[in-house]
Amino acid sequence: MPTMLIKSRQKAYQQQSGCCIYCYKPMWVEKLEDFANQFKITKRQARFYQCTAEHLLARQDGGKDSLNNIAAACKYCNQQRHRSKPPLPPEKYQRYVQKKVVQNRWPTATFLQLH
Repeated sequence: MPTMLIKSRQKAYQQQSGCCIYCYKPMWVEKLEDFANQFKITKRQARFYQCTAEHLLARQDGGKDSLNNIAAACKYCNQQRHRSKPPLPPEKYQRYVQKKVVQNRWPTATFLQLH
């Protein structure tokens, strides 16, 4: 991962208090096992919460690795957003995910019952 992208992801992670931009659940950066133990979930479930750099405007559409274009998103939310073609804009996707979280129909919501 390029250095600028790593720095932007780390900054976004800090600004978001370590929570996903979409589902608002905590994420991990370095220690999968510690995260799994802390939240009493399996390592397999914890993999969903790995912090990723989410390009708000995709690179293919001219988006850069700069801080104003990077948000921290859990691996699951990031991957799901990009499965739809074309991906929903970040604001619409965030509303979609939050609706599913409230309905308890989003995996990151069902694994971690925090909020």
